Amino acid sequence: MAMTVPKEFFSPKSVAVIGASRTKGKVGHEVLKNFVQKFKGKIACVNPKAKSILGKACYPSIRNVSGKVDLAVITTSAAVVPQVLRDCVAKKVPAVILITSGFGELGDEGQHREQDLKKIISGSKTRVIGPNCMGIMSGAVDTIFNPAEKQKRPGKGGIAFLSQSGAVGSTIIDWLAEEGIGISKFISYGNQMDIDESDLIDALKKDKDTKVITLYLEGVKDGKKFLSNAKATTKSKPIIAIKAGKTSAGQKAVMSHTGALAGAAEIYSGAFKQAGVIEVQTWEELFDAAIAFGTQPLPKGNRLAIVTDGGGFGVLATDQAEKLGIELPAPPENPARIFKQRFPEYVSTKNPIDLTGDADAERYRISIEECLKSNAYDGVIAITLFQLPSLDPKVVDIMIQLNKKYKKPLLVCATGSSYSQKLMKKLEANGIPVYPTPERAVTAFASLYKFKR
Repeated sequence: MAMTVPKEFFSPKSVAVIGASRTKGKVGHEVLKNFVQKFKGKIACVNPKAKSILGKACYPSIRNVSGKVDLAVITTSAAVVPQVLRDCVAKKVPAVILITSGFGELGDEGQHREQDLKKIISGSKTRVIGPNCMGIMSGAVDTIFNPAEKQKRPGKGGIAFLSQSGAVGSTIIDWLAEEGIGISKFISYGNQMDIDESDLIDALKKDKDTKVITLYLEGVKDGKKFLSNAKATTKSKPIIAIKAGKTSAGQKAVMSHTGALAGAAEIYSGAFKQAGVIEVQTWEELFDAAIAFGTQPLPKGNRLAIVTDGGGFGVLATDQAEKLGIELPAPPENPARIFKQRFPEYVSTKNPIDLTGDADAERYRISIEECLKSNAYDGVIAITLFQLPSLDPKVVDIMIQLNKKYKKPLLVCATGSSYSQKLMKKLEANGIPVYPTPERAVTAFASLYKFKR
């Protein structure tokens, strides 16, 4: 059964940073600075050796903070965490993010310490994310302690990212920010002493801002609970997972990283399939699929039209489609007739539709729109070599308009230097995913179809 994740983790009205520091670069300083810069509610610091930090009053204990505290972020040394957590329980803090490491990931001794922490919160209404984590990024809540000048923060979007590893998660959100891809929530949950990935999946199932849940998973402690929660969620919302620790060496590394039970890869793959979770093998696949789910409608079937101005790219897309069981029907009578009337005779109007090296924006408009209109296709991939002298940049505006007009997936494959990058970013900013290779574009469409099926 899922444990309720308090709403105060994501929308607190008051926060306390326990272990707040005056020293720039320390975790307690960087976390506090994030709240000072973004958070509009009440902020308290807990540091018995300071009167104020960054203009916020300091207290010797959270018990001394006046009024209610919705969210406490613990950044102290492991040695004092038990007493700090007792104080949070006494203060009736509903949500605690325990960033501190030095627990279950250290082996038997650390796991005993973790069990002691569980006893402290047992029977209380205090819930804990962590230890050994980076915590949460959601709206004004940002406990990522990497400074903003070193790590960018993504804007708002429909992808929720759950990561057992803080380092992996923070690196990925830095990359997402650079790519201009938005997120709804990022949650690094570490050793999952209390709240685990199954609880978070259940909470995100009801989150209106989240269109797709992505998951970096090292191990699950309660397989039955994971299956139940994931299965209930994938009825209405996709979950895409990448499982780390598949080799024997990887499983040992997982134990020393978050203390998770790694388990055999085949068991996890079987569980994912049973729960309707889409398993991917690489980071590229994870976020290629997530971006598609976060921006595009699901296709009704697996019939795809490929429109290209480069024949070789069309061949690569065809090969990938066949590998993944994606159908490429030839255009039916009505689109075929229009293509014959409007295109030069050297344009190949089969599928892929090869507009050739002198393609212009109007040729793209006709071919993409006729395929989106046709009942013969469930989606379109447009492969665009923006570098062609005949291709006007208004092709981007055409694709944006068609994407809004028709409720079918439209994915783009494009690559290149600064000129192409500018056009690609405009497409992405308007909700059209862009992939650098035909194979990745086709694989992303296949993920949409797999979930729909």
